[in-house]
Amino acid sequence: MRTCLDRALTFAGVTQAAVYVSGAGNEELRLADTAGRPSTGPGLPERLTLADDTPVAQAFRTDHPLWLNAEGALGALPLGADGRRLGCLLVTGDSADGFQAEQRRFLERYADAVARLLRSGTPPSVPVLGPALRSLRVGSFVLAPDTGVAEADDTLLDLVGISPDDFDGKADTLLAHALPEDMHALMSVLEPSTDDSGRRELEFRVRGPTGEMRWLSLSCRAEPATDGLGERVVGVVTATPVLRRGADDVARIQWLTAALDDATTVEEVGRVVVAALREPLGAARVALAGLQDDRLMVAVLDPPQPAAWPDAWRAEWRTEWPDAPVRALPTLQEAMRDGRMDLWPAGTALEPGLAGIGPGGLAVLPLPAKGRVAGICLVGWDEPHAFVPEERSLLTATAALIGQSLQRAHAHDAEQELATMLQRSLLPRRLPELPGGTAVARYLPARRGLQVGGDWYDVIALSDERVALVIGDVQGHSAGAATIMGQMRTAVRAYAMEGHPPDVVVSHANRLLVSMETDLFATCCYAELDMEEGNTLFVRAGHLAPLLRRPDGGTEEVEVAGGPPLGILAEAHFPMTAVALAPGTVLALVTDGLVEAADLPLDEGMRRTGAALATADPADLGRMADELLGDGDRREDDVALLLMRYDGMRVKPIRAGWMVWRLPDAVMHARRFTARTLRRWKAEKAADAVLLVVSELVTNALVHTQGPVQVDLMLRGDRVRVGVSDASPRAPAKPVIVDWESTGGRGLMLVEAMSDSFGTVPVAGGKQVWSEITVPGFDPDAADPGPGPWGGGLP
Repeated sequence: MRTCLDRALTFAGVTQAAVYVSGAGNEELRLADTAGRPSTGPGLPERLTLADDTPVAQAFRTDHPLWLNAEGALGALPLGADGRRLGCLLVTGDSADGFQAEQRRFLERYADAVARLLRSGTPPSVPVLGPALRSLRVGSFVLAPDTGVAEADDTLLDLVGISPDDFDGKADTLLAHALPEDMHALMSVLEPSTDDSGRRELEFRVRGPTGEMRWLSLSCRAEPATDGLGERVVGVVTATPVLRRGADDVARIQWLTAALDDATTVEEVGRVVVAALREPLGAARVALAGLQDDRLMVAVLDPPQPAAWPDAWRAEWRTEWPDAPVRALPTLQEAMRDGRMDLWPAGTALEPGLAGIGPGGLAVLPLPAKGRVAGICLVGWDEPHAFVPEERSLLTATAALIGQSLQRAHAHDAEQELATMLQRSLLPRRLPELPGGTAVARYLPARRGLQVGGDWYDVIALSDERVALVIGDVQGHSAGAATIMGQMRTAVRAYAMEGHPPDVVVSHANRLLVSMETDLFATCCYAELDMEEGNTLFVRAGHLAPLLRRPDGGTEEVEVAGGPPLGILAEAHFPMTAVALAPGTVLALVTDGLVEAADLPLDEGMRRTGAALATADPADLGRMADELLGDGDRREDDVALLLMRYDGMRVKPIRAGWMVWRLPDAVMHARRFTARTLRRWKAEKAADAVLLVVSELVTNALVHTQGPVQVDLMLRGDRVRVGVSDASPRAPAKPVIVDWESTGGRGLMLVEAMSDSFGTVPVAGGKQVWSEITVPGFDPDAADPGPGPWGGGLP
C-alpha cells in the first residue's frame, strides 16, 4: 500500500503529503500521517496553531484550497464533512509551475477521500493516506519492456478484472482484458521510445468479468536502466473520473452509460451527473431533482453551498436539500409538461426561483423514463455560453440516460429505506436505564442484498435489581430471517418478563421456533444479572461465548456450557453457568459477523476483539463499541454488539421475607412480621399504611388463590415496597361498579389509595401484587438490615 501510495503521489506531482487533524479544542492542528520523500530542509512541524499565518492554517480557517508555486508547488486542502472542519491535507512538489489543473482535481478528490475516513471515526493513530488512496481505486504497476514481466498491485488487478490468484506476472495477461481497438495505444507502453523518457497519458477500455465496459486512465513514464536493472516503465491506473472536454460524443455516451450502470443510489447517480456535465461543459452549477407527485425533491446541488443558489431556495433550505412544488417554477413546469429540453441564453429573464442559476446560460433537461418524466436537471453557466448543435444532441442523449438511472435509483433507495425501517422496527428503539450499570448496542447490516438480517439484541429490565441481556442470530440475512428474528426477540422478552429463570426462557424460545416449522435456526446467548451483587447466570444456545473485561483491563472468554442452536431439537437441554462480576467489569456479547469473515478465522477474530476490548476506555461505552467495530466497513454478514458495564448499585435495598401459613390467624402473623420489620428498619412512621396494605393483599391471596403465599418487604431509600406473591397467574380485578351493598374489590381500591404506586407483575409460577409507600422524614442510614430474609412460619 505504501509503495502504491508513493507512486500515485509522484504522478500527481507530489513529493510529500501530510495530514493535519484538529485538536486541543480546535485551537491547533496536529500531524497525523505523512507519505512521500522527506524534505531535505526542516521537517514538518508536529503541531500548528490556527492563529499562525501558515498555508495549512489559512486553508483550515477559510475552508478553501490554497495553491502556491513559490520555490516549488504547494497545496493546502481543507478536510471537512457535514459542516465539520476535520483538518487539512498538505502536499508539496518540485515543479516551479505549481500543480496543474488535472493534478489539482485528483488531489481534491484525494482530500475528499481522506475527509470521509476521518469522518467515519478513524483514530488519529491510524494512517489515513493509504486507505484513502485505496478508496479512490488508484492502482500502480512496474513493467520491464524487454521481458514483458509486470508487477501490479491488487487495486490495478481489480480495475482490470483479474483476481490476484489468476495473475501470472505477464503484461500480456493485463493487455488481454483491453478492448481490441484500444490495443494499439497500450502497445506504446510496452515499446517506449528511447528518446522519450517523459510522461505518457492515455485512456483505454477493459471488459469486466460480467461483460460490462469500464474506462480507465493510464499515466506512465520510462525510467532508464540503472544499477544493473534494465529499462522499466512505472505508472498508475485509475477509473476515469470525468469526461474530458476533448472526447468525442460517442466516447462520452459510452462512459456515461458505464458510469450510470454502476450507480445504484440517487446519491451515486448525482455524482455521475456532476462529473459528466459540470467540468466537461465548463458549467458553474448543476442541480438534479426527482419528481414525486407534484413536488421537485432536490437530490444533488453542485456546488453544495447555499450561497451559490437562489435566495428563494435558501428560504426553504432544510437539513439537507430543499424541495418545491412544480407550480412555483413555471419554466420547469412547462419543460416537464412538453418533455423537451429548454436552452436559455445569457441575460434571459426567468422567475425568482431560477434567478442566478445560469446568468450566462441555463439548460433545463427533463429526464424521461418509461413514458413519464422522472425529474429534471439544471446546468448553469456564469459566463456567456453558446449552445452548439453537437452539445444540444449530447445533452438530449444524456438526459435520457440520467432519467432511466434516476428512476432505478429511486426504486433502489425506496427498497433500502423499507428494509432499514423493517430492521429498526424489529430492534429496540432505545435501551433502558439500568440501576448500577450502563448498556450500549450497535448494529451494522450486511452489505449484500437487502440490508436486513437476523442478528438481534435486547436489554430487559426484569425488576428494580435484575436485568437480562440477550443477543442472537437467525440464520441468513434476508426479510425472512428478519421476520423470524422479530418473533424470537418478542418471545424471549415475553418469557423473561414472566419471571422464568434463564434456562427456562431459552427452552421456551427453542420450543416455539421448533413449532414454527421454519427451515431457519437461531443461536442465542442469554445473561441474567443481579445488579446488587453482580451474580450472573449465562445460557448459550449455539452462540459465541461472551467476553469479559475485568476492572484491571484483562479480558477473557466466559466458559459457558452450551446447548444446540434454537429450532433444531425440541427437547434440548440448556445448562446455566454462574459468574460473579466485580464493579467496573464490562460484559460484551457479539455475533459472528464481527469476529468471522472469509479472510478472518473465528479464533483470530475473537482474539482481536478481546485485544480491542482490553485497550478501549470503559468510561465511554459508546466509543468502546465503535472501536470494537473497527473501521466501520460493513462485512458480508450483519453485525450486532451489546456492551454492559456493571458498576454496582450505590444504594442497596434491605429485604425481609415471610412465608404465610394457611391458618385462621395468618393475616395477624403477617402483620406482626411486618410491624417488627418496620421497627428494625426505623420506618414506623409508615406502619399504618404498610400494615393496611399487607392485611388486604394477604387476605386477597388466601381467599382467591390456592398454593403458597409469600410476603416480601424491601426498603430502598425512603420507600417501603410490599410484595405478596401467590400461585395464580390471574391479576386481581378491581370492581367496575361500586355501590353501598357490594363489598368485593374494595380492598384493592383501598390499597391503591394508600400507595404511592401499585401494580402486578408475573413471576415464575404465579404473580406478585406490589405496593410502594414513602416513609415521611426517613433517614436511610439509620435502618438496621437485621440478620437477613426470614424463612417463614409462626413469629
